Amino acid sequence: MTVTSHVGDCTVTNCSFNDHSECNAAAITVAGGEDHAACATFIDTGSHGGLPKVLASIGACQRLECTHNDNLMCQAPTIHVGPGRDNADCLTYSHR
Repeated sequence: MTVTSHVGDCTVTNCSFNDHSECNAAAITVAGGEDHAACATFIDTGSHGGLPKVLASIGACQRLECTHNDNLMCQAPTIHVGPGRDNADCLTYSHR
């Protein structure tokens, strides 16, 4: 079985999946543009979503140029999500 990376913390307080700096989405997708990684799971609806007591993982990473990406899977032990170029960015992203 493949081990997936976890979302260590999320400081994007207006995300519906954020619960006191913990992401409670079952999994997130990391997307973005050139030299930039964003949390594509970010939703700002004003209501709370996700599952209780979940340690969110990274379901897929679309940033092929990231040093942590291996076959579209994040290999970082944990990632950090926070405000950046978009409302929610993968702050662990590192361009090769």
